[in-house]
Amino acid sequence: MLYILTGEDDFTLTRAFDEIKKEIGDPSGLAMSTTTLEGKDVTPEQLRTVVQTVPFMSGKRLVIIEGLIARFEPSNRPRRQGRTRQTPEQVDRHKPFSASLDKLPESTIAVLVEGKISGTNPLFKDLSGRMKIKTFPLIKGAALSQWVQSKVTAEGGSIAPKALTLLTKLVGSDLWAMASEIDKLILFAKGRKIEEEDVKTVVGYAQETTVFVMVDAILDSRAELAEQSLQKLLASGSAPPQLLTMLARQVQMIVRARELKGQRTPNNEIQSKLGLADFPFRKTLEQATRFSLPRLREVYHHILETDLSIKTGRYDAELALTILVAELGQHSQTRLKQTVS
Repeated sequence: MLYILTGEDDFTLTRAFDEIKKEIGDPSGLAMSTTTLEGKDVTPEQLRTVVQTVPFMSGKRLVIIEGLIARFEPSNRPRRQGRTRQTPEQVDRHKPFSASLDKLPESTIAVLVEGKISGTNPLFKDLSGRMKIKTFPLIKGAALSQWVQSKVTAEGGSIAPKALTLLTKLVGSDLWAMASEIDKLILFAKGRKIEEEDVKTVVGYAQETTVFVMVDAILDSRAELAEQSLQKLLASGSAPPQLLTMLARQVQMIVRARELKGQRTPNNEIQSKLGLADFPFRKTLEQATRFSLPRLREVYHHILETDLSIKTGRYDAELALTILVAELGQHSQTRLKQTVS
């Protein structure tokens, strides 16, 4: 079975992925037969070997490939006159990957996890006829209000129209943050309807501000401040897996903002594409101008390694996160920080 999960709403995408894993079978057995591949680095031979491998201690094998289709995303840059034509090998460079995913064993479940993909992507076009496609665009406007209303109701609460309008305005399309804020509001309201004043009181950016401080400190190699920020977040009741997700998401947002700025995209359009409210957008844009892509990629790679160590049971979540922040904060500042003109 072959799936592609694509879109910018990684909250709903992650939930859909969790449902796929539940359908496959016992989580403990599946953990021994799960492989995650980086799409930007994997070769066709490596991909073929992994998807054809017989599962160990499980009836199914789960193969997660992140960003493979994006590797073949057409460039948005306009063609120049006289530009050299691509060779047949360049045009068909996606074909070996498509062939590697052809005729999967019944025991293999392959899931391609992507961001936003265009319909002209050659690998996507090759695979689309033989895979289950689930798309998760950012939700906005009336759809976002409906999602919030449904989430509040599902959690056993109720919310006034003015409170709903203010909540969506403050938090935006980030459903990870929205779900967290809804939980806090329901606890704060203690069984009564959530009102506009409740949103003004509860939905601040205290936690988010501390996360921004922690990200700044990590990227700036200020170990002491990074560790202090982490301990403050843990002491306030933030769960380590949630903080790791927030840290990874913020690094992703910074990279995306850098890319869009490099394409001379207007700020209002960047904000819309990222789905961020005013405060987190301003912070993300500021961070995007201060830190280099090599540093951002290095930090993100370490975050992925930490996430894997937690999921495989190598480390306790809080210990793993503490080690991550300490190690990233201790790198040489002169080597890792770069001011971007």
